[in-house]
Amino acid sequence: MQKITLARGVVQPWQELRAKLEDIVTLAELGVEEDDESIAAEIEPDLREAQSQFSRLELLAMLSGKYDANDAIMVITAGAGGTEAADWAQVLFDMYRFYAQAHGYSVDVISSVDGDQAGLRNVTFQVHGPYAYGHLRAEAGVHRLVRILPFDASKRRHTSFASVDVLPNVGEDADIEIDPADLRIDTYRSSGAGGQHVNKTDSAVRITHIPTGTVVQCQSERSQHANRRTAMDLLRAKLYELGEKERLAEVASIRGERMGIDFGSQIRSYVMQPYRMVKDHRTDVETGDVDAVLHGELDQFIRPYLLEFAGKRGDEE
Repeated sequence: MQKITLARGVVQPWQELRAKLEDIVTLAELGVEEDDESIAAEIEPDLREAQSQFSRLELLAMLSGKYDANDAIMVITAGAGGTEAADWAQVLFDMYRFYAQAHGYSVDVISSVDGDQAGLRNVTFQVHGPYAYGHLRAEAGVHRLVRILPFDASKRRHTSFASVDVLPNVGEDADIEIDPADLRIDTYRSSGAGGQHVNKTDSAVRITHIPTGTVVQCQSERSQHANRRTAMDLLRAKLYELGEKERLAEVASIRGERMGIDFGSQIRSYVMQPYRMVKDHRTDVETGDVDAVLHGELDQFIRPYLLEFAGKRGDEE
């Protein structure tokens, strides 16, 4: 039923657009026959709306990957630089929460590590919603910030980095076999905000996949069982990503190409001083409205990336 609902959500908008265009064509032909120029002004708003709808559907057509329709698991890690890097990681986290809210998605934090004085050293969270991963995979990479720090008395310009990793929530149906004997599961007490259930039981879970050394953890839920389930989802996602990187590396060695699969590739710069600009280095799309971007207006970067690189990914798959 979930697959049927998803398919209907893809097909029905195209059918509605086709019907709308047929109405516009019929009305335009009527205007020509009757030599009525006023009909042009009448159909113009409908035509603009149809063009906008086509743009949205065109982007949706690019999201044809195996897990593009799934929820996204995102990991933001502050780079070197102490408090300013941790603060930048917090700003990025807020940016993605704004983006999710604007698109009708919900966000659940899986685990987080606070910075020494402010911000976040690391945060792992899940974005729930149709095609969340398909859209947000465009955000994977290193994000660079240039600004004058609010807590620097000397008012010097600093450069901060944070990496964003985006994984699909592949779920239990994924073709990923995990031998329970390969897992080491540790429990510990949750940290974070207060509450009657926090810090009283060993509800947080850390799972280590011994063959690959992959470590995941979850402390956001109140029960150990729920944290373990979420941690297993995260582990499957990371093992899927690991397998994809190995596959792409093999393709690169056969083709003799350098594939952009390394974790440290810088994708976007956010400059707040001495001028204001956000530039995506993959598509050369840029804007001077930094505040709008940091408040979640990311489609101007996500759409060109997906349209430009979706075909390349399809060839690889």
